[in-house]
Amino acid sequence: MLNAMIVEPQDNVVVAIEPIKKGDTVTYKCAGEEKTLTALEDITIYHKLAACDIAKGQPISKYGEHIGLAARDIKAGEHVHCHNLEEHRENLDSKG
Repeated sequence: MLNAMIVEPQDNVVVAIEPIKKGDTVTYKCAGEEKTLTALEDITIYHKLAACDIAKGQPISKYGEHIGLAARDIKAGEHVHCHNLEEHRENLDSKG
């Protein structure tokens, strides 16, 4: 049974569509293929978890959109939230 979702194949986080407990198998479909990983932490419904290992400074993508940078190395199955995600906005006011 699916308990998470990913929107775009390039996303590196999945979104929990039900509460997930540490050690649970997270199941989602990506580009029509069912994928699984193990939750390393409890994940609240609608929160993000890493679909793969994400290195510090690497962009984080959710719903096909860049939402920030990894503030530290994040392991697949780890909760992705403000404790390990740096907000990073493009400077749209630059006169470049």
